[in-house]
Amino acid sequence: MHSYDSYASPQGPILLVADEKGLAGVYFEKQKHFPGRGKDWRHDPHNKVLAQAKRELHEYFAGRRRRFDVALSPAGTAFQKSVWKAISTIDFGETISYGELARRAGVPGSARAVGAATGRNPIGIIVPCHRVVGADGSLTGYAGGLGRKKALLALERGERDLLSAA
Repeated sequence: MHSYDSYASPQGPILLVADEKGLAGVYFEKQKHFPGRGKDWRHDPHNKVLAQAKRELHEYFAGRRRRFDVALSPAGTAFQKSVWKAISTIDFGETISYGELARRAGVPGSARAVGAATGRNPIGIIVPCHRVVGADGSLTGYAGGLGRKKALLALERGERDLLSAA
C-alpha cells in the first residue's frame, strides 16, 4: 500500500509517496521517471510520513533545514541503493563529481553506472542528487531539470532570491 500527497514547493508541485516503512518518493511534476499512480495508491494527506516530509521540505526551502530526518524507503537495486546512500553523505552546499561519488560508493571508475543510478533516485532533494556535478563542475543531468538543480544549489549557497527565478 502506498500513500501519496502533494507539496507546493517554490520550484513547482512535488508528489510525495510513502509506504509502510517510510518515504518512497519525492517527484517534481513531469520530471523524468515520474511514476504512474498504482492501483494500491491512496491519497492520504494525514499520513505521518508524508506530513513530516512536507514539514521538512518547507523548512528546507525556507532555509532552516540542512538535513532531513524522515524515514526513507526507496525501491531500487542493491547497486542503486548503495549509490543513493553515498549521495546522502554529500554535505549541504557541497558538490562532488560523479567520479567522486563512484569512489564514495565503493566502485571507483564507474562514473557512468553511478550516473545512471543517480538519475533513478526516487527521493530527490532529500537524497540530494542535485549536489552531483560533472568532473569540470558543470551542472549535468537532473531528473527534475537543470533549472531546478541550479535553484536548489543556489538555495544551499544562501542565494534564496534565485530559488524562484530558476
